[in-house]
Amino acid sequence: MTVARSAARAVGALLIAGFLAVLGAVPAQAAGYRYWSFWEHTGSGWAYATQGPSVLRPDDGDTVGFRFAVSEDSAHAAQPRDKGDFSAICAATPAKDGSKRVAVVLDFGTPEHAPGGRRPPERRTACAQVGEDASAGDALAAVAKPLRYNSSALLCAIAGYPTSGCGEQVGAQESGQRPSAGASGAEKSGESDDGDDGGPSAGLLVGVAAVVVLGAAAVWQARRRRG
Repeated sequence: MTVARSAARAVGALLIAGFLAVLGAVPAQAAGYRYWSFWEHTGSGWAYATQGPSVLRPDDGDTVGFRFAVSEDSAHAAQPRDKGDFSAICAATPAKDGSKRVAVVLDFGTPEHAPGGRRPPERRTACAQVGEDASAGDALAAVAKPLRYNSSALLCAIAGYPTSGCGEQVGAQESGQRPSAGASGAEKSGESDDGDDGGPSAGLLVGVAAVVVLGAAAVWQARRRRG
């Protein structure tokens, strides 16, 4: 094997190592979004709602659930930690003409997902007795005021929790989640207050450029020796 070819391979190895260093140093992607997710009980378990609470109109005997957590998307969202048994939740609420009963499960989440290190309220259930045409949002308002919405009609707080924030993006370190695995209403906010686009820093790019220059110099020196 010639000296020039050996030098070329060495340069290739240096370039690969340099680019891997840049990729490894790029900040990890955000773990997800901190928000209230909305769920329907199917009788056998929880299903992520495909309509927002202001649109969905449950029937008498249905159960809806809300869970506050950090999640990337609906496929990995944390479910309410309650069985959602309508007969148990609404046992003390008799049926009444002109109204319907909707069981509401409120899961305020865990301390690791709470904003600012706060302690979330204990999870609870309630039986909402509302008009026959009432939405899930109406049922929620009947048992869990105060509610807070943002300008896009995204549900931000239930029973006053949390006191601030709305669907904000959170990093893996803050959320307590690994970033591998995140909106009540029909949507979640994709806005982030962080202006960093997650790209490599200028210093890292300069470092890679230095690797390229050194590698090119090695090839030139090898060819010069041959000449």
